[in-house]
Amino acid sequence: MTVPERSSEAKLRTWQVGDRLLKTGRFPLLMGIVNVTPDSFSDGGQFLAQGAAVRHALQLVADGADILDIGGESTRPGAERVSIDEELRRVVGVIAELRPQTERLISIDTTRAEVAREALAAGADIVNDISGLTFDLAMTDVCAGSDCGVIAMHILGTPQTMQNDPQYDNVVVDVTAWLQQRLDDLTRQGIAAERVALDPGIGFGKTAEHNVELLAHISTLRSLGRPVLIGHSRKRFLAKVLGRPVEERSAGTLGVAIAAADQHADLLRIHDVRSTRDALLAWHTCRPQ
Repeated sequence: MTVPERSSEAKLRTWQVGDRLLKTGRFPLLMGIVNVTPDSFSDGGQFLAQGAAVRHALQLVADGADILDIGGESTRPGAERVSIDEELRRVVGVIAELRPQTERLISIDTTRAEVAREALAAGADIVNDISGLTFDLAMTDVCAGSDCGVIAMHILGTPQTMQNDPQYDNVVVDVTAWLQQRLDDLTRQGIAAERVALDPGIGFGKTAEHNVELLAHISTLRSLGRPVLIGHSRKRFLAKVLGRPVEERSAGTLGVAIAAADQHADLLRIHDVRSTRDALLAWHTCRPQ
């Protein structure tokens, strides 16, 4: 079954990634997660070997992923940093091996300019930076000097500190304002707004209540005029919502995906591409048009 189109053109966003102009908002683009790490919270160690990571990525493509997000450093709460050489070793070979095997977009999940530079040279199309391009001051120059797509995420603190009692006056207002300011900053630094997607950073310096509040106000985030990525897959806030451990959060992840799609979320970053795609197609087919 083909992916349906939304009826309302007013909900569409465009995202320039290299020479591709993506229209989003009809049906979420699915970003499949490829963690080339030993310690990611959900699948750490499963795809650390290059061959395993490449096979997993190609399976995600077969399952319907629009984008492959390759990451070589865990950003779970409290995660320790790895050396830049180790991060490069984990991701560059995977991207180089994948590039001739798929036309799907490839994203590099990193906060380091040197890793982004080498990943783009190896064939990546998108830089996905959890710091909104703030941790490494050279990251903006790398992205400005490329035609890559950029995903700028909000985080409060760092992965080592972000869950130490995060507080906001109003999480939706505060995160939306930060994303608007960051978009303005990136534009002034040579990265056209058309190349930028925004991510509120579910689980990154937020309590479960903060995450739920943001997920209930995706339309507010989309009012900034840019595509919005939601990365909720299997995350810790679902434990409070469901009372389930990480290995039992798949159904909850699907529930959030449907709720996000109903608010015209543009991209969903997920582990389980096949089941998410199936659930979204079934939901969309049966909802009133």
